[in-house]
Amino acid sequence: MRLYVIAGEASGDLHGSNLLKELRAKAPNTSFRFWGGDEMQKIAGKPVKHIKELAFMGFLEVVLNLRTILRNITFCKQDILDFKPDALVLIDYPGFNMRIAEWAKSQGIKVIYYVSPQIWAWKQNRVYKIKKVVDKMYVILPFEKDFYKKFDFDVEYVGHPLLDAIHNYNQQEVQSPFEIDEKVIAVLPGSRKQEIERKLPIMLESIRSFKEYTFIIAGAPSLDREFYAPFLVHENIQIVFGKTYDLLKISTAALVTSGTATLETALFKVPEVVCYKGSSISYQIAKRLIKIKFISLVNLILDKEVVKELIQNECNPTKIKKELTAILPGGAKRDGILEQYDMLAQKLGGGGASKRIAQSLIDFLK
Repeated sequence: MRLYVIAGEASGDLHGSNLLKELRAKAPNTSFRFWGGDEMQKIAGKPVKHIKELAFMGFLEVVLNLRTILRNITFCKQDILDFKPDALVLIDYPGFNMRIAEWAKSQGIKVIYYVSPQIWAWKQNRVYKIKKVVDKMYVILPFEKDFYKKFDFDVEYVGHPLLDAIHNYNQQEVQSPFEIDEKVIAVLPGSRKQEIERKLPIMLESIRSFKEYTFIIAGAPSLDREFYAPFLVHENIQIVFGKTYDLLKISTAALVTSGTATLETALFKVPEVVCYKGSSISYQIAKRLIKIKFISLVNLILDKEVVKELIQNECNPTKIKKELTAILPGGAKRDGILEQYDMLAQKLGGGGASKRIAQSLIDFLK
């Protein structure tokens, strides 16, 4: 079996690595060619393109990097033809992957999509294109199967692979790199340069009010320490790379940008404040298009505001200080958030997503 796999972001790299691991176990003779990051590289060798070359955030940033994106698409198409895969496995990263899916379908290549594009949030009419160009869709959020059912498209819900990733982490006997008596607030500002430069200074501006805590930034794997140097301006700010789960395990609370990190933080039972600030143009466009009540996966899955979302102008040091105080020990919101986290884990099922999709994918291609 020959599979061409494309993941363009850190979360897709994590999910892709667990999928490749399970496919290797179930079908050892499978050949992979892939776009991904460090986690997938541990399983299948050097990627064709690394995620650090691929992550562009927001409408404006995509426009500014359009030439690079189009070059990548042209290169990818030829590379797929040269590899002659039995199927294309696309992991999230919809702006790029949907273009490749449409082209691959026209070439008679089977298209498998893992982690649905968030079309339920905006541009719901894209479901019609997905129905035309995707042969098999695997979804990881419980409400997504019902969403697609409304459009008469049968997708397979496999559960959320983060449960597997966190279970695997908890099974390891690795010594923590942190002092266990440290009082820590985790800062997860995202993985892309643009979003970090915009949000991290705001997230850190409140640190003077929490002198007894150490703020530890989870550095993005695609960026180096030099990039973060301007943000490390106080003694109680530190940074770590490749230790996000170690960090969450010992954190009292967290400041988190939107995305997969909000769910990871919740599954580690760390109360969090979600901070999001985009460029003015990107935000104004998104505000008119988005059809959902929340931006964090925690609130979307539970269908209510469990963690506070500070978006755009509300994402400021005063509001961050207020909400962070409320989720620290003794704060008014802490116990309620932790109770809701228990319900969240139940809603996401019992794990095993990577094994289920690997077996289903093998059966489908037979």
